[in-house]
Amino acid sequence: MREEVNCSKNREKKKGMVAFDLDHTLLDHKKGAITPSSLEAIEHLKENGYLVVLASGRNMYDRYSYDYLKEIAPHALVQMNGTKVLLDPLEKQEVLMHSVMSKDLLERLIRFGKEHHIALGTAIEDRDYFTEEEQVVQYDLNFVQESDRNFAPVEELLKEEVSALCYCGGVEGAEALRKNFPELNVFPFSRDTGADLLEKGYSKAMGLEKIAEVYKIPGEKTVAFGDSFNDEEMLLWANVGVAVGNAIPYIKEKADIVAKPIWEDGIYLTLKDLGLI
Repeated sequence: MREEVNCSKNREKKKGMVAFDLDHTLLDHKKGAITPSSLEAIEHLKENGYLVVLASGRNMYDRYSYDYLKEIAPHALVQMNGTKVLLDPLEKQEVLMHSVMSKDLLERLIRFGKEHHIALGTAIEDRDYFTEEEQVVQYDLNFVQESDRNFAPVEELLKEEVSALCYCGGVEGAEALRKNFPELNVFPFSRDTGADLLEKGYSKAMGLEKIAEVYKIPGEKTVAFGDSFNDEEMLLWANVGVAVGNAIPYIKEKADIVAKPIWEDGIYLTLKDLGLI
């Protein structure tokens, strides 16, 4: 089910749009923090009159992500890979578009996860709804060395408005989901540690296009930064698609520019080279 809102009010004119993925693009997972030079670059972009958009596979309002949203303070947000698009995400939270996964599909996914021992689910506010809870805890311990999940029965997801799910595991599980659910996009994480699951027809690019329409930003005034499979359409849509230097090889091949790695100030230096800061 897809709900769209027509926003006709006048918006402050912007010089252009610059969109950023979060994980492994702004967020350095080695340090567990957004790269300071990237935050500095974002502030300069705002000062110089550019629209800053955060485009993430995450639900940026869950307890694992909201602090990053506050730190970046973007003008607009494309979250869960384009299934929900908001303007002024920290204040008015004006929804441009919101897609909700059908209950039938959600129920089939939960059943498949249980039957095949595949960990999938999502976090909503302060609760974690997953199949195979022990696998999720081990996943956390493997990649962030701690786990403080607050699990609730995964069946309770059927009472919620769910736009996308997260799969925790290796390539085999992602392939099984792709094979058995052809109506889904299965976007592997850049480090083959899991995948985003969402209904086909949605992408970060779609979300950015809707935001650009509202702000009347022409295509030639758009730039996007990313690192992984779910960033491909966004980088191809933007006039300048930038793969950070630590991106997967596939995305580097699709980009117009390959920046230095984020820990070498790749975002800041690229924006400076483009004359935006």
